[in-house]
Amino acid sequence: MHEVKMSDGIITLSPLRLDDAEAHLAGEDEPLVRWLSGGPGTREGVVAYIRHCREQWDAAGPLRAFGIRAGADETLAGTIDLRFAAEGLSPGQVNVAYGLYPSWRGRGLATRAVLLVSRYAANEGGKEAVIRVEPENAASAAVAQRAGFTPGKHTHGVDGTRLDWYIRDLRIDTQ
Repeated sequence: MHEVKMSDGIITLSPLRLDDAEAHLAGEDEPLVRWLSGGPGTREGVVAYIRHCREQWDAAGPLRAFGIRAGADETLAGTIDLRFAAEGLSPGQVNVAYGLYPSWRGRGLATRAVLLVSRYAANEGGKEAVIRVEPENAASAAVAQRAGFTPGKHTHGVDGTRLDWYIRDLRIDTQ
């Protein structure tokens, strides 16, 4: 696997590793479960997901999952992933999903991660980044807007949940 590592000097993004499982489980809280994962994690489930993510990297698959790492020791602060193919996306659109652990929120790290991953997506051929947010998740919508995304259409997930779309033209990230 080609190891991808990006940094803006404050955070570093790199693919999730098996040794991230414990830190992820320790950082999981109710908002992260509600808005991102859809259910509490188990060690077995998190390890299986990370293995799947590694396989996607190895195969250049549509999922690219990164750990958001902070500090000189690159402590896992959360995750961000790109999906180059997902239900409801048009060709060239890339879905962005992110979550920070409680002790790392409110520092602008999610916005930094979205900006870094948007540059990566642009360099990988993405034309437009999409962040889909439930209307009640004001913090995630604020991250999208701070990262230069603009409100777009509204759709509903497979479970009927309303999703507000935030869109960013990635072509500006390759100029």
